[in-house]
Amino acid sequence: MISTNPVEPIDTDMKVKVSIVEDDSGIRASLGRLLQRSPGFKCLGAYPTAEAALAEIPKATPDVVLMDINLPGIDGVECARRLKSIIPSTQILMLTVYDDPQRVFQALASGATGYMLKHTPPTELLEAIRDLHQGGAPMNSQIARKVVEAFRKTVPSQDVEQLSPREREILELLAQGYLIKEIADQIGIGFGTVRSHIRHIYEKLHVQSRAQAVAFFFGAGPKPSMKQPET
Repeated sequence: MISTNPVEPIDTDMKVKVSIVEDDSGIRASLGRLLQRSPGFKCLGAYPTAEAALAEIPKATPDVVLMDINLPGIDGVECARRLKSIIPSTQILMLTVYDDPQRVFQALASGATGYMLKHTPPTELLEAIRDLHQGGAPMNSQIARKVVEAFRKTVPSQDVEQLSPREREILELLAQGYLIKEIADQIGIGFGTVRSHIRHIYEKLHVQSRAQAVAFFFGAGPKPSMKQPET
C-alpha cells in the first residue's frame, strides 16, 4: 500500500489534476492520499468501477487518469477507450499488475499513453504522472524492455515498412517513453526535426496520436491482417 508524509498545500492552479479508477479500496485510498499530500497534484475523484468513472470523470475533465485494467464489469482497457473518445485531451496512465506486452499493446490501442506497475515506488509514480502531463509516455523499465523485445519479434505491416530507418528509430524511442527533446538529444538532431518525423510517421500509419502509432507498430493497430506479438 502506498503511503506518504503530509506536505504543505500549494496553489491549486499549479496542480496536475488526476482521477483514479481502481476497484481495490485500499489501493484507491492510498493513491488518493498520495496525490493530495504531494505538491503539484490534486485528486479530483476515485472510482471503483469503469461504469462510475465513465459517468463522472468527463464532468471533471482531469489532466490524467490512473486506470486499473482488471475492473469488474467493463475492464480498464475498454474504459480507457471510451474516456478518450469523450475527453481526448485527458491522458491515461494504466496502473496494473500485468506486465506482458500484449496487455501493453491493448492499452496503447485503447488510447492510454503510459503503463506502470502497481508496485512502482510513490516518487516514481508521481514523476510518471508529471511526465505524462508534459507530453511523455512513461513505462516501467521492465515493461519497456519487454515491449522492445516484442517489437523486434513483430512482423511489421506494409504501412510500417514505408517508414524510413530514422522514422522507425524514433518510433521505437517513443515506445520506450522518451520525450521529444530526449529523442532529439539521443539521436543528435533538432527538436523541430523530430516533430517533423513524428508528423510523417502519423501520416504514413494513418493515425492521430503517439499511442495509436506505437500500438499500430507493435501489431495492435486497426488492420485485422496485422500479426500480434508473441507473449
